[in-house]
Amino acid sequence: MRRPTIADIAQRAGVSKGAVSYALNGQPGVSAGTRARILAIAEEIGWQPNSAARALSGALANAVGLAIRRPARILGVEPFFMELVSGLEAELSAAGCALMLQVVADADTELALYRRWWAERRIDGAIVADLRADDPRVPLLEELSLPAVVIGGPTGVGTLPHVWADDAATVTETVGYLAALGHRRVGRVAGLPELLHTRHRDTAFLETGHATGLATTIEHTDYTGDEGARATRAMLSGADRPTAILYDNDIMALAGLSVAHEMGLAVPHDLSLVAWDDSPICQLVRPALTTLTRDIPAYGARAARLLLDVVARGVGAGVEVARPRLTPRGTTGRPQLPVTSNLPGE
Repeated sequence: MRRPTIADIAQRAGVSKGAVSYALNGQPGVSAGTRARILAIAEEIGWQPNSAARALSGALANAVGLAIRRPARILGVEPFFMELVSGLEAELSAAGCALMLQVVADADTELALYRRWWAERRIDGAIVADLRADDPRVPLLEELSLPAVVIGGPTGVGTLPHVWADDAATVTETVGYLAALGHRRVGRVAGLPELLHTRHRDTAFLETGHATGLATTIEHTDYTGDEGARATRAMLSGADRPTAILYDNDIMALAGLSVAHEMGLAVPHDLSLVAWDDSPICQLVRPALTTLTRDIPAYGARAARLLLDVVARGVGAGVEVARPRLTPRGTTGRPQLPVTSNLPGE
């Protein structure tokens, strides 16, 4: 079937192609009634803008790109990205802008995708997630002059506008809370080690543990439940097992809770657990998970608003949002102390 064109719309509406162009691009030059009739015909015959022609004309694409470099299977179970996308979508759709989401396999594929999107003017800007140390996307986006907003920071973002939260301060608070409860051995089941926010959290965890006299251990994972369970078993199988574990997402914390039950450990008497993000599933299990709570949809919406400003005005800055807050529930408590005998001679 032949692709509908502006000429087809003009013929059906009984107007010139110029009038159709004015109406479709929201420009003055046609009456409100003619504009409405043209838009209705365009929708009826399934007309879509030609990306090559749009690129030549310099018109906005009314689309924002988000490339995610993680296995697609993880996205189906990872609450963070689904909530982030919902926040982005809510803000972008209200502005008449679409979100173009693509999962990529590796860094080279992602870099090539930005080049193609921008060369073909398929997007007006990009949201950059999962910031890495010495991230090659940052200098490329700067070189392309592609409007972009990084979710992360404040370091490693170059000149790009960014939205970030102080995860390190949240880790410091949480480790201090566990120490105040009486825990002396604390573990951390972390995400991908190459991500910059993982490194910030690791550093804060180790430094706070050292400052408070705690024994600390870290296991890195790919954020899946299987890896969370593996890391938890590894920690709990050692001679000096931790009495509290901090997880980098909800899925791994739930897996850790299952492993604790599997190994006959009572939560929180034998083992305290803390999850990151606080999706609804955290309150559906028993005991309900202690979490580091943050409004992820609001995080995405703030990033979208910043990007829309950058596209419209060409400038943007770093924006710090509220950091995750500790929400104690049923999986944290004082560690069970060894029973001390009072028999004579002991």
